Amino acid sequence: MRKQLLCTTLVSSLVLSGCALPGLSGPADSTIRIGTLDTVESEIWGYTIAHMIEHYTDLEAELITNLGSTIVQHQAMMQEEVDITATRYTGTDIAGVLNKGGVTDPEEAMEIVQHEFREQFNQTWGDSYGFENSYTVSIPAEFAEAEDIIHVDDLEAFADEMNFGVDNSWINRQGDGYQAFTETHFAFGNVYPMAIGLVYEAAATGNMDAVLGYSSDGRVAAYDLRVLEDDFFPPYDASPVIRNELFDEHPELEEVLARLANTVTTEQMQEMNYKGDVELVSPSAIAEEFLEENSYFEDDEQNEEGA
Repeated sequence: MRKQLLCTTLVSSLVLSGCALPGLSGPADSTIRIGTLDTVESEIWGYTIAHMIEHYTDLEAELITNLGSTIVQHQAMMQEEVDITATRYTGTDIAGVLNKGGVTDPEEAMEIVQHEFREQFNQTWGDSYGFENSYTVSIPAEFAEAEDIIHVDDLEAFADEMNFGVDNSWINRQGDGYQAFTETHFAFGNVYPMAIGLVYEAAATGNMDAVLGYSSDGRVAAYDLRVLEDDFFPPYDASPVIRNELFDEHPELEEVLARLANTVTTEQMQEMNYKGDVELVSPSAIAEEFLEENSYFEDDEQNEEGA
């Protein structure tokens, strides 16, 4: 019989205040709490982890959604309100949690977060799922083709007259936010912070001339945008983060979660996000389809036994 996944949506400010979260006090020892951001991508991986746990073990899984930022996720982990956070990105945690900067090599970034999270927080920063979700500058493909624009620097001649729509969370970021962007490249004529869900639509309807989005977002192709080449942004490889006490209590989970490493490319993640953001397929259904197509990665177990 299929287990019934629980899903709880939280108000992020409750975590920031340090208050106990409603409905989360005293969870059963057999219930694993998985925190996600308020994005389709994060919820897809939250459900993927939950389905994997319930497929391979007798444990139950509960999703805690709508954790509004990496800092909120980190605080929820430190306060033991959640056991796993489903999507953490190397560049975001290096800048936001570790307060470091200037790392552009993906392998170095992964080594830093895995070492520092183990030493500072007693947490395991898992190996990457295989895709990255980096910031990218995109423009309508028609304009890019007409003006032969390939790299961000090719926009400089047009930038003074352009409206630039950006993710709210990026505009004031230290290290790789807009101020640093202008010091490396140039400034746009007008900059409009907005919810990420509106960024792509604003470009598609002509209200924005350029937008800052995410490399794994399925709406890049859906709205006929061209992602411009750039080497400004740090790597944002995606992984889960796990409280090490969870592995102490349930050591079988380490192998279960390891099966998800290097299973999805950035292009495949775009397709999964497209299903959620554009076709409105539920994250749970997308996750279940992904795992069934890959037989819950049981082949890995067979290969190891046959080795």
